[in-house]
Amino acid sequence: MPYAIVIVPVAPLRATAAHKSEMISQLLWGEGVEVLETAAGGWVKVKNEYDGYIGWATAVHLETVDMSLLQEPATHYLSGWVNKVLVNGQPMMVPYGCLLKNGDRHTADWGTRHLEWEGQPEAIRQAAQADPAALKAAAFTFLNTAYLWGGRSVFGVDCSGFTQAVFKLMGIPLLRDAYQQATQGDTVDFLVEARLGDLAFFDNEEGRITHVGILLNDHEIIHAAGKVRVDAIDNQGIINVDTGLRTHSLRIIKRLLA
Repeated sequence: MPYAIVIVPVAPLRATAAHKSEMISQLLWGEGVEVLETAAGGWVKVKNEYDGYIGWATAVHLETVDMSLLQEPATHYLSGWVNKVLVNGQPMMVPYGCLLKNGDRHTADWGTRHLEWEGQPEAIRQAAQADPAALKAAAFTFLNTAYLWGGRSVFGVDCSGFTQAVFKLMGIPLLRDAYQQATQGDTVDFLVEARLGDLAFFDNEEGRITHVGILLNDHEIIHAAGKVRVDAIDNQGIINVDTGLRTHSLRIIKRLLA
């Protein structure tokens, strides 16, 4: 199984080959992986083709495919909050934003799995034509989604999983963790210069970047903290609109939209 594709709605990616191990990220339906190593109990160490993240998954969540399938570019995404997909004739509910290769065909074959999906998936935007309004609409699809460490979907998401998922639909790939995403894009010097779609990053007392969110303007941010929520932001950082307490210290702002 050198190359495989994810065949369940959401698969945990763990730090070690054990169900009790920390979930460090997730693999989403339709994502391709390279299998790096196998272990007892049906565990496989994999590298996610989308963001390069490495961890342990269970082989039952994967289907072996040819490398050529993984090399095909994703063209569309499933645009419902949940989406009904038939897998060998049986229904599966797949979360918002899962990618499709040749998604306009309405059917696909992944190894032994024959897939059919309803409706018309949305085309992934080209990065050069990314629309801030469309990005905002995608972000608000996650509104009130519960925070989940390692999460990457509307079923549960962490801060960098949220930003990665939203930008993915704009054709802009982000790395997995907040400190990695902070290396991407162009620096915006002042909050007053911020635009819809800019990323704001926040650090802890040791100076390590630990949080990220999407700026709506120069005084509001949507981010995953407890749940995906809209809060106030100023030059010092985020202010929880429910409690009035300052929760995150602003470090840097980056721009990825043209």
